[in-house]
Amino acid sequence: MAKLHFIHAAMNAGKSALLLQTEFNYRERGMRCALFTAAIDTRAGSGVIASRLGISAEADVFGPETDLRPALAQASTQGVACVLIDEAQFLTRAQVAQICWAVDTLGLPVMAYGLRSDFRGQLFVGSQALMAVADEIREARTICHCGRKATMVLRKNGEGQPVLDGPQIQIGGNDAYESLCRKHWVEAHARAGHPDPLV
Repeated sequence: MAKLHFIHAAMNAGKSALLLQTEFNYRERGMRCALFTAAIDTRAGSGVIASRLGISAEADVFGPETDLRPALAQASTQGVACVLIDEAQFLTRAQVAQICWAVDTLGLPVMAYGLRSDFRGQLFVGSQALMAVADEIREARTICHCGRKATMVLRKNGEGQPVLDGPQIQIGGNDAYESLCRKHWVEAHARAGHPDPLV
C-alpha cells in the first residue's frame, strides 16, 4: 500500500543526500523515481537536487502556483515506483493535498524531504501540512556545535549576527544559516538582544 513519508530535519542534516541515496537504491533495482524540487532553490542550478557530498540529480521544479497532479498522473502511467520531493517545506497546502491524491488514488508512494521549521522556530506551511497528513514521519538528525541534536535553524545577517526579522523564505547556505540545539539557538538570540525568540 502506498504511503506518504515526511523526512524532516534542520539544515545540514543530509536530507538531499538521503533523497539521492533513495533514488540510487530504486535505480539499482531497475525502478524509476520521479524527482521534484522547489523552483526557488537555484543554488546548484534550476531543477537540480544537490548534496554537500557532491552528488546531484535533475528534477522537475514546482513553485507556489504549480499543480502537481498532471506530473504525478504522468509518473503513474509511466511506471514510476516512487516520487521523491526535495525542499518540501516550500509546498503549499494545496500541493500537499495533491500529493495525498497521488498516494491514495494513484497508489504512488511519495517521500518528501524538508525543513521542519524556519529561522524563527515556526513551521513552514508545507511542513505543517505534511506533519498533519503524512502516513510516516521521520527525523533526519544533525548536531549542534555542543554535540546535542540540532533542531533549530539560526539565520545570520551579513555581520554574522542572529536575526528574527525578514521573509520566511530566503535561500542560503552555511554563510546565512547555522543549525543549533534549542538551548544554543536561544542563547545566540539573547546575546544579539532578542531575549525571548520563541515568543
